[in-house]
Amino acid sequence: MMRRIAVLDAPTNLGLRPPTSTSVPGCGKAPGALRDHGLLARLRARDAGCLTPSRYDPGDWRPGDGVCHAWEIASYSVALADRIGAVMDSGEFPLVLGGDCSVLLGSALAMHRLGEAVGGRVGLVYVDGHSDFRHPGNASYVGAAAGEGLALVTGRGQIDLTAIEGRRPYFRDIDVAVLGIRAQDDYRLDLQAAGITTRPVPALRAEGAARTAQWAHEQLAHCAGYWLHVDVDVLDPAVMPAVDAPDPGGIAFAELEILLAGLVDTPHCLGVEVTVFDPDYDPDGAYAAEIVNTLVAGLRPVTVPGSVSPRLRAAASPRPTPARRQSLERPVAVADPGGVTGAEKQPDPPAVPGARTVVAAADEGGDFGPSTDSAPPIDRLAQVPGSLRTTGLSAP
Repeated sequence: MMRRIAVLDAPTNLGLRPPTSTSVPGCGKAPGALRDHGLLARLRARDAGCLTPSRYDPGDWRPGDGVCHAWEIASYSVALADRIGAVMDSGEFPLVLGGDCSVLLGSALAMHRLGEAVGGRVGLVYVDGHSDFRHPGNASYVGAAAGEGLALVTGRGQIDLTAIEGRRPYFRDIDVAVLGIRAQDDYRLDLQAAGITTRPVPALRAEGAARTAQWAHEQLAHCAGYWLHVDVDVLDPAVMPAVDAPDPGGIAFAELEILLAGLVDTPHCLGVEVTVFDPDYDPDGAYAAEIVNTLVAGLRPVTVPGSVSPRLRAAASPRPTPARRQSLERPVAVADPGGVTGAEKQPDPPAVPGARTVVAAADEGGDFGPSTDSAPPIDRLAQVPGSLRTTGLSAP
């Protein structure tokens, strides 16, 4: 199906530590750098404007003080969620240009509002070189929201960021698929214990980018849709060093292009954010040009139906039938009486109006307790009045 892209700038640095004591991170310059290479014109996208963040000023913050800029990030997240909602209200596909990974909080808030309105859940595909799963339960201290983004949006961390508008978690663990982390990510075992599905770079490459996109579809087939987060540090520093934390062992631009195309070539994908590109490390603009080329090619399925190459379509497995979707099993985080989190198999929630299931939810203290929720089939979204009737969603 064809959807018009609307590009929204979210040039925030608030979730990063300063590179030096006298400088600020350069990721806030990324939207402008990408626009300078003709991104909007090449996507034939609408300009949805820029949401200006508060001034970057850590002040006297010290380790142990909690997340730096927490109040500013929370306020920005509410405003960003409003802007994303407005884009979706107009029937468009939001492309959010960050900024650092803390923009995920605003996107997550928007998706939780959407899920609540339809009586179901929206999932998250997290394409990132790092798990960003640091939280008080597994680290001596926290401080930079960009390095804690996935933990925060799954309900782990200080309540002023994890429970904006009383919504917690924004995404449930079983509704998240993580792609592109390095094989030795610091928090890979914590993700496994939480029941968050992952495909690190070695597995992604072994299966191929197209099949990995199809795998992500299957992992979230029980959701009403999903948001796509893309941190360009998923790319190997050999081809993309212009990030705040380059880490060897990433993927190539061609792989990211195929992965993007596979992930957005479905009405289930509700929007995309791109984060952490730092133009300060790209003086001649070569890396910005590469990112723009990748986004234009990777997002082509959004605006031109049937434009994914035959090679890509042949590489991916067929989409699961509705009957198969209901039979897929997903790992669900559970807690034993001693508080140790593990994983067990549980069937997907039935795609039947009114059907309910028990899923794991993180409370303020990091424990898990039961919460009821339902996951309606995708065609029910189109029946919801107001903003949701214009999201562009339809039955697969």
